[in-house]
Amino acid sequence: MVKRFVLSMLMLLLVISTTTACSNANATKKNSDGKVNVTTTVGMITDIVKVVGGEHVNVVGLMGSGVDPHLYKASQGDIKKLDQADIIFYNGLHLEGKMVEIFERMAKKKPTVAVSDNIDRSSLRLGNEDMGTEYDPHIWFNVAHWMKATESVRDSLIEIDPAHKEVYEENAANYLKQLEELDNEVREKIASIPESGRVLVTAHDAFGYFGDAYDIRVMGLQGISTASEAGTKDLIDLRDYLVNNQIKAVFIESSVPRKAIDAVIQGASEKGHNVEIGGELFSDAMGEDGTPEGTYIGMVRHNVNTIVNALK
Repeated sequence: MVKRFVLSMLMLLLVISTTTACSNANATKKNSDGKVNVTTTVGMITDIVKVVGGEHVNVVGLMGSGVDPHLYKASQGDIKKLDQADIIFYNGLHLEGKMVEIFERMAKKKPTVAVSDNIDRSSLRLGNEDMGTEYDPHIWFNVAHWMKATESVRDSLIEIDPAHKEVYEENAANYLKQLEELDNEVREKIASIPESGRVLVTAHDAFGYFGDAYDIRVMGLQGISTASEAGTKDLIDLRDYLVNNQIKAVFIESSVPRKAIDAVIQGASEKGHNVEIGGELFSDAMGEDGTPEGTYIGMVRHNVNTIVNALK
């Protein structure tokens, strides 16, 4: 009996020892370079973390150029990246609609931050509850909202890594100054478009915050989420609006198929009104890494210049 007890205790100690060793090995591997491991969803958030975190973070973004976050489903590889992170940043407001349960599960194990949480809900545009979007999630199109998101990233990095508080604060302060300048630049450029032609027609309704903030009328063929599809009536209504108001340009989006927009252009042509593609805008995803459009500021500048050149 005593022998069996001793043997059982030895086995238990062996299991505990092995588990602890594995845990310590994983921890050493995870933090071997002393940096905070961060996993993000959309590229715009990845960009904030890179700028604010600087050399003290390792950042892995799940969604690259041309990826539609509304329809994105996490792979097993993505789950592993989320598991290995010290902290996770996502947009929230149901942008990453198919990942909600994953974020809820991760939040029980580690900091999982929706960068939209510190934005006053009274300043948000309403969404479509039928599609599960209480609020419009495309907050980055109002630069002032994206400044709030930057502050959220800053504060969360300080909380998990207080040793580099001053660095995060300095990096964020410099970036916030750039964003403030960008906000003024966008307002001035959009104001240069004659008011009668200040109409932005896009593939889906992603630019509502942009329209509200910078005084330009926005019309999207699809709804706030690309999970909704444009019906025949939507196509006809938009075609008639373009014809009746002599709108000369519409815009495609890098992360949304252009088939429906092409159908509207064809419909307008059959009515005797020529509508051109004013250019490609970045909506739910930024440009390729290493290009100006692969950063948030570069993406916004590209969009604004494209819109102004086509409508002015």
